[in-house]
Amino acid sequence: MQLNVSSKIEALDFMFQNSLVKVIANRNCPEIKLAGLTIGPFEEGNEYEVYYWVACKLEKFGVVRFRSEELLDATKLYKLQWKERVQTAGQLSELPKDFYPKLRVYLANLKSEMAKNPEKMREYEKAKYLALDILNLRLKKIVSIASAPAQTEQVLKNLTDEERLLYEKIYTLINKWKTQLLKYEGEGEWQN
Repeated sequence: MQLNVSSKIEALDFMFQNSLVKVIANRNCPEIKLAGLTIGPFEEGNEYEVYYWVACKLEKFGVVRFRSEELLDATKLYKLQWKERVQTAGQLSELPKDFYPKLRVYLANLKSEMAKNPEKMREYEKAKYLALDILNLRLKKIVSIASAPAQTEQVLKNLTDEERLLYEKIYTLINKWKTQLLKYEGEGEWQN
C-alpha cells in the first residue's frame, strides 16, 4: 500500500520531533529518568544535544533554551524569501534543514503568543505572508521542473523532503497525462 502525501509529511514530522537539536542550559538540573530515557544532568551555560520533543518540554520549564540557529524568526524568514525571489526561474535556493517543521512551529508559537498579546497579530500576519510567498515561489518552480524531462540530482538537491514528495507526485502525474494524450490506438482517423 502506498502512503499518501499527508501520511508521508506526518512521518517526516515524526522524524523531526525525534531529531537531535542543540540547546543551552539556563540553569543547573539533575539527571532526569523517563521510561528508558535518561536526560541530563544539565549545567547552566553549557550546550547539550537532546531530542527536539525533549527540548520543547525542557524549554517550557525554563531548563534550556534553543540555540538561535535551531529556530526560525522573522529576520531569517525575510532573508529566505528574498533569496528565493532573486533565484532564476528554474532554480531553488537552499532552505535550512527541517525548514517546514520549523516553520510550522514558528507560526504556531506566534499564534499562541497572539492569544496572550494582541500586538503579536501583526508579526504573525507578516510571518504568514512571508511563509506563503516562499511556498508559492517554490511551488511554481517545482511544477516547472516537474513538467520538464527527468531532472538530475544537481537540479533537485535543494528540494526539501516535503518538496521532493510533491515533485515526484507531480512528475509522475504529468508524464502519465502526456503519455495518455499522445497515445493513439485507432486505425486511420481519430474517433469521436
